[in-house]
Amino acid sequence: MSDLDSYAGVDELGPRSHEYGDDSETSLDGPDAAYSAGGGAGGGIGGVGQLGDNVVLGPVPDLQGTEDLELHELDDQGGPEAAVDPNGPEARRELLKVEAELNQRWPETKIEPSLSRISALVNVLGEPHRGYPVLQVAGTNGKGSTTRMIDALLTRMGLRVGRYTSPHLQLVTERIALDGAPISAARYVDLYHDIAPYVAMVDGAGQPDAPPMSKFEVLTGMAFAAFADAPVEAAVIEVGMGGSWDATNVADADVAAITPIGIDHVEYLGSDLAGIAAEKAGIIKSGSVVVIAEQDPEVLKVLLARAVEVDASIARAGSEFGVLSREIAVGGQLLKLQGLGGVYDEIFLPLHGAHQAANASLALAAVEAFFGAGAERQLVIEAVREAFAEVEMPGRLERVRSAPTVLLDAAHNPHGAKALAAAVAEEFAFRRLVGVVAVMSDKDARGILEALEPAISDIVVTVNNSPRAMPLEELNALAIEVFGEDRVIAESAMDSAIETAIGLVEQGDNPEESMSGGGVLITGSVFTAGEARTLFGKEPS
Repeated sequence: MSDLDSYAGVDELGPRSHEYGDDSETSLDGPDAAYSAGGGAGGGIGGVGQLGDNVVLGPVPDLQGTEDLELHELDDQGGPEAAVDPNGPEARRELLKVEAELNQRWPETKIEPSLSRISALVNVLGEPHRGYPVLQVAGTNGKGSTTRMIDALLTRMGLRVGRYTSPHLQLVTERIALDGAPISAARYVDLYHDIAPYVAMVDGAGQPDAPPMSKFEVLTGMAFAAFADAPVEAAVIEVGMGGSWDATNVADADVAAITPIGIDHVEYLGSDLAGIAAEKAGIIKSGSVVVIAEQDPEVLKVLLARAVEVDASIARAGSEFGVLSREIAVGGQLLKLQGLGGVYDEIFLPLHGAHQAANASLALAAVEAFFGAGAERQLVIEAVREAFAEVEMPGRLERVRSAPTVLLDAAHNPHGAKALAAAVAEEFAFRRLVGVVAVMSDKDARGILEALEPAISDIVVTVNNSPRAMPLEELNALAIEVFGEDRVIAESAMDSAIETAIGLVEQGDNPEESMSGGGVLITGSVFTAGEARTLFGKEPS
């Protein structure tokens, strides 16, 4: 996988001394000096940009000109160019233009299962996805959180990391991250224009009745190109939907991490749990390592069968790794984790809920597998502690206001809503908790409402800014059936819904009862959490 001796995050480096299972067993804040001296982004890796012409970006300019170079008459007499804000108004306007163009393509909710289009694109781009090792994350819930945790750990171990996630909360640039932060609007625009001619080639090469590349496929190509050009030393890739035919699966991951699998996206994945597991198991590749979160026995059987089929090494939560203990702490929780290389204690995770502790355990095992940690060789525990302590997870039980407390969470299916309700009940002591809920029309709204009902005193139903949002009348009727008419209020806009909810929890508040005050929980969809985040003035991250 990687040159182990080049990473400072592993003790006692050497050949792998431990296998994780067999077939039968159930920040770097920026580039370092060497990177800058090597030409920065012009350096390229993996056949992209190393030999003069960059397949993705075109000819690479000389790093500096001669001292006696004559100025062109239209040049600004050699004066310094004015600094341009890569996230400024002009860059945002260009981003909107690119998004408008991309939105003419098939959206992520319309899929023609195939890897042929993305395979053709990366082929004409010079296979940028093969220029760095890949860790891939699939599952139903917890993919985004696990991906961010893996990113944080790898970065703290000294690697330059690229991260690709979906969907975004507020701004599409969140999907492609370098060095732990979203790329700029200007960089996103440049990436699109760089690969657009190749996308057009792929579109034109298909049969007359064949669909063109989808928006998600184009974004995946942009991410692969961005990571090759950076260059990164590892890429953490979150599966968009499914596994086998997801566009990200054109990459052969060295490590596959599989979060808990449940029922979601029924229109594409079906309602058969074993069938869903088989689809997601497609990210497990020959000779790789697969780390598996705790699963339904039916799901685990399918995943293990796939690992045996392709001769992948296996590590399972509850067996080779897991959460040994967790204690609720101020601002998060204190964990003791069993890793592949030993026990990691005193891990502070600034996130709430047992599900996030499980995600942390999975992320740790994935990074250990990447570095080849084993029974007598573990990651430097101080580095692990620092990485987890600095994890930021926007839209996951994120506090955006105090007095009253306002939390937002991107739970968008019954499984996620159930984990959210359990975390709120266990870790917060609200006298009254009012929910603000907007759900997508293609989701199991009743299941989400039923999961939230035990944790919520009252509910304000509304709509988010997505064209796929469930109509207010329909959601209101479902909420009345689940909560009863006296506990339901309908508001036609997110901002008014939040104001109404805050008003409800402030009614009759006793300032002396701070430990049992009121709270607001905004949830039901990624779009809902993202819109609320913007309303509270939070920047994309």
